[in-house]
Amino acid sequence: MSNHLMNTYARLPVSFVKGQGALLHDSEGKTYIDGISGIAVCSLGHAHPAISDAICAQSQTLLHTSNLYQIDKQQQLADKLCELSGMEQAFFCNSGAEANETAIKIARKYANQKGISNAKIIVMENSFHGRTMATLSATGNEKVHDGFYPLVQGFERVPFDNIAAVEALQNDQDIVAILVEPVQGEGGVHVPKEGYLKALRDICDRNEWLLMLDEIQTGIGRTGKWFAHQYEGIKPDVLSLAKALGNGVPIGASLVSGRATGMLVPGNHGTTFGGNPLACAAGLAVVETLEVHNHIEHVAIKGEQLLAKFKQSLDGIDTVVDIRGKGFMVGIQLNKPCGELVAKALEKGALINVTRGDTIRLLPTFVMTQEQTDTLVTIVSDLVKEFAQTNS
Repeated sequence: MSNHLMNTYARLPVSFVKGQGALLHDSEGKTYIDGISGIAVCSLGHAHPAISDAICAQSQTLLHTSNLYQIDKQQQLADKLCELSGMEQAFFCNSGAEANETAIKIARKYANQKGISNAKIIVMENSFHGRTMATLSATGNEKVHDGFYPLVQGFERVPFDNIAAVEALQNDQDIVAILVEPVQGEGGVHVPKEGYLKALRDICDRNEWLLMLDEIQTGIGRTGKWFAHQYEGIKPDVLSLAKALGNGVPIGASLVSGRATGMLVPGNHGTTFGGNPLACAAGLAVVETLEVHNHIEHVAIKGEQLLAKFKQSLDGIDTVVDIRGKGFMVGIQLNKPCGELVAKALEKGALINVTRGDTIRLLPTFVMTQEQTDTLVTIVSDLVKEFAQTNS
């Protein structure tokens, strides 16, 4: 095994060589059900023909020119995303962290135009926004901060799903924006009470703040709508996207509307690779495939069924604290750390994730068959039951 890689991941002892739909195959010929989709990235599964064809066709014509020139597919993807979201402009980058960096810079520029030199952004406890210096500073997890002090200043942290805590800061003249995930993913799949985002929208309108939604994990259909905020009929000022937008091809996007429109101008922001023809061809193929095959409606229906199956299967098990989710985001919280279940699931032929130490997180592909769904539920439920017996 090579020792030339930085030790930044606690990698599992498996190497995948091929994928098809919801299945992955390792170098030893073993097959696995992918229950995390590359951490909410490969929503259309692996080796989807429409995505593969788009990547192949684009690679044979043009990969990169830079943003010094017009890029037709970038314009087409911007048009499509704005049509779907109601937003007005798009900036393309390479990752979710970059999309959130763009949002933070927009908030700083907005503050500057308002004559505010000590700008603050309200962020949430238990949140995750990335691992660059600004986005890890915005993240509400001390483990992410550890070793990287001093953090970037300008973030005011409050509890998630707590409107009163936000309202208590309304007299702070330095606050210019709120940055929040509609559903906390890395934080353990926490779904706020109905009306939370709408209340945040109202607060931002009253105070002339920007509402900035991090939909990097929830966006592009993961919760059963194109964007999770659409459940509440609101529109943000800034919308961060990435993960599923390219189905594995790196791409991020920051969409703006309202007060944030036109905020960034030439010289304010940029990227060498962002929005290149290859990434945008993949993004267009993803969006078109989701539309043509009604995958997002499928996620809304099947997501409720998946949650119900787990609640039924794990009913009465004291070790289970909560089972929650939205669409194809499912969190099964246990009453003690359960990181060991990731390796045990791998042995049984399933890929799962444990976040926050005690919560099994599932982010399955939208193309998982009913048989594969039932198998995943059985494997995970059996593991939880074994864990409960062993740790009782």
